[in-house]
Amino acid sequence: MKDSQVFDCTLVKLAKNHSDRGNITAVTQEKQVPFSIERVYYLYDVPGGEARGGHAHRNLQQLVVAASGSFDLIIDDGCVRRTFHLSRPYVGVYLPSGIWREIDNFSSGSICLVLASLPYDERDYIRDYNEFVQWKL
Repeated sequence: MKDSQVFDCTLVKLAKNHSDRGNITAVTQEKQVPFSIERVYYLYDVPGGEARGGHAHRNLQQLVVAASGSFDLIIDDGCVRRTFHLSRPYVGVYLPSGIWREIDNFSSGSICLVLASLPYDERDYIRDYNEFVQWKL
């Protein structure tokens, strides 16, 4: 889906079920996220000043959530950049394929939870920004 634009990336509000004993948020594939979840991973203990991401995916779709703490998700379609500050565990950003992403400004103790539409495949990654821009043309 080479023609994805940053405006195709949307905030997804997940249901927060409140209790005096704590809150719970459940995610069901193809309901709160528009794809079948094939992989779940999370980033944590990211040292201060470090960034993650710095790549795009040819086919993979994702939902990115700040499960704890906060961070900035910077997305880019080759023409327009947009930043989401994620800090609530019941709000995520849907990323269709064909979007460059960077994650930085991690708070102490933050956890970046990612729900992905496909298993890991190195061939799906574009890790050079200039290559990404050429691929988008």
